[in-house]
Amino acid sequence: MKKIVIINGHPNKESFNSALVQAYWDGALGQQAEIRIIPIGELQFDPNLHYGYQQRMELEPDLIQAWDSILWADHLVWIHPVWWGGLPAVTKGFVDRLFLPGMAYKYRPNSVWWDKLLRGKTAHIITTLDQPGWYYRLFFGRPSVNQLKKSILEFCGIKPVKVTYVGVIRNSTDAQRTKWLDNIKILGRQLL
Repeated sequence: MKKIVIINGHPNKESFNSALVQAYWDGALGQQAEIRIIPIGELQFDPNLHYGYQQRMELEPDLIQAWDSILWADHLVWIHPVWWGGLPAVTKGFVDRLFLPGMAYKYRPNSVWWDKLLRGKTAHIITTLDQPGWYYRLFFGRPSVNQLKKSILEFCGIKPVKVTYVGVIRNSTDAQRTKWLDNIKILGRQLL
């Protein structure tokens, strides 16, 4: 049975991103999968890495539970909006606080290389945009995707990482949103 964690990176639980989380969940139900949700915006934690990597901060209970779910999962589904080309601040803070040396990766002594401690997992990034996905890729170089996919997930050994763009959200109609939700439900049924 596949173990899936859906990570909602939108701080507002009333957002369209939450509807996408629910659509994926609905699609995956009954598909030989166990599913957990991490609603980052509802977690109680300090998103600031106050000491950088010089001193470890104690993880709050919500972060400990989230990390346990990430370790438990075979497949991570990250759903988040693109704001100013990047991840929402609370989502970046979540990554800063959890994807730490010794937990997600480990540098080798006297080497530029590292061990990828999250090998064997896969991921899918579903991101909402206020511009077409092709425009985000072509004109901006898709910075949020590069950051999450390459600099975080693949750096820690998570591969492959698929990407789905949803949008243009701004000024979208109910019919367009229903179609996007149906498409995400299909991804959930396929456990992608």
